[in-house]
Amino acid sequence: MMSGRAQRFAVSETLVSAFAGRTDYASATRVGAVLFITALTAAAAQISVPLPFTPVPFTLQPMVVLLGGAALGARLGLSSQVLYLALGLAGLPVFAASPLLPQGAARLLGPTGGYLMSYPFAAFVAGWLAERGFDRRYLTSVVAMAAGLAVIFAAGVGWLAWLQPGHAGFAVAIGSGLAPFLPADLLKIVLAAAVLPPVWRFTGLGCT
Repeated sequence: MMSGRAQRFAVSETLVSAFAGRTDYASATRVGAVLFITALTAAAAQISVPLPFTPVPFTLQPMVVLLGGAALGARLGLSSQVLYLALGLAGLPVFAASPLLPQGAARLLGPTGGYLMSYPFAAFVAGWLAERGFDRRYLTSVVAMAAGLAVIFAAGVGWLAWLQPGHAGFAVAIGSGLAPFLPADLLKIVLAAAVLPPVWRFTGLGCT
């Protein structure tokens, strides 16, 4: 018999896997869900607001990455963002508009490169926690989203600091890559965390 802690962290279905398991086209459903989140990430990049005091624009992508990862699960969530980056590396216009760099592989070397490269890992973290039931309740869903957001900021700020010359690089990175975005991104995860728990309840997908 499993202990309470083991049961709490046992792997369970994600929303997409639960839905796919109740159809005759499980593989196609999973592939379609991955493609949908990839496309949604690219669409969210187009809703960007440049800020005069930082090279990092404001976008809705973190919300999509984290919510998509939680719905898909760790491996599929990671796959959706790897596909997104692959499309960007191929030169498709899936990255946010930038006055500094064109679309394509060079974008990953620019000031937003750390954020972009973090997306697969952030989706994996949110998905891993969702596979352990964190997306079934609002407060634990917030925890899953916050963990993924921490990955995004750690990579994004770390990359910005590395690009800055001198010993003040980290302070500059915090001022341009974290402080201006943290309040809005916390609001994003508070909103995103409210999506999946009611879907589980109203669809009954979690019932066995």
